[in-house]
Amino acid sequence: MRRLLGTLLPTLLAALLLGPVAAHADPVPLPTGTDVDYQLGGPAYVPDNVGIVVRDRTATPAPGAYNVCYVNGFQTQPGARRFWRARGDLLLRDDSGRLVRDEAWGEWLLDLRTPAKRERLVRIVGRWTAGCARDGFDAVEYDNLDSFTRSRGLLRARHATAYARLLVAAAHDAGLAAGQKNRAGWDGTRVGFDFAVAEECGRYDECGDYTDVYGDQVLVVEYRARDFRRTCEGFGDRLALVLRDRDLTPDGVRRWC
Repeated sequence: MRRLLGTLLPTLLAALLLGPVAAHADPVPLPTGTDVDYQLGGPAYVPDNVGIVVRDRTATPAPGAYNVCYVNGFQTQPGARRFWRARGDLLLRDDSGRLVRDEAWGEWLLDLRTPAKRERLVRIVGRWTAGCARDGFDAVEYDNLDSFTRSRGLLRARHATAYARLLVAAAHDAGLAAGQKNRAGWDGTRVGFDFAVAEECGRYDECGDYTDVYGDQVLVVEYRARDFRRTCEGFGDRLALVLRDRDLTPDGVRRWC
């Protein structure tokens, strides 16, 4: 009974937080034997070889493809500062009260440290996730699962794991497959993730860490040509893999193995 409650609790909590939801079909796994395109910088033409497309939650899904919805679940989007300032107590602050941010992208980190804040955050991100499902996406990837590594020690891995469990439950309640974004070496299936999105796993020799857990249910994005070539040699026959420009512009670099 204790094990059963531990399995059901995240789903029940997500249902309570997000309100009544309609019945949904089980999440559909990633298709295999096709390529992926990573279009976070804006929608672009989808060539015939591409059967999986990742787009921002504000974009329209690509017709005829398996669509993955990008949701920044652990940090703030640069264009959403007004939204988050109105919910400032959900933003991570240091001992001096200054907001903690990801310096590379200028994004504020969300404060995951207490159950109450995690519950409030999943209300927000869960609504976005439900919106992805209504718009016709098949899956969702929650970005910045590893934000705790940029938190100056304020966040712990256990905070990210507890919050991820709630997000996965919200995705499954909406009928979407849920993708673990980065955090190589961690088994996200323990909280219910269905697949992984691995950025630059070839560059950092991490692709095997993902396939050990998810098999062929891994999407790979490389940003340097030499890493792309090496990753294609090692994993191109098993995984959906794309070379993109780092800004992910619609007319930027797009190559496949």
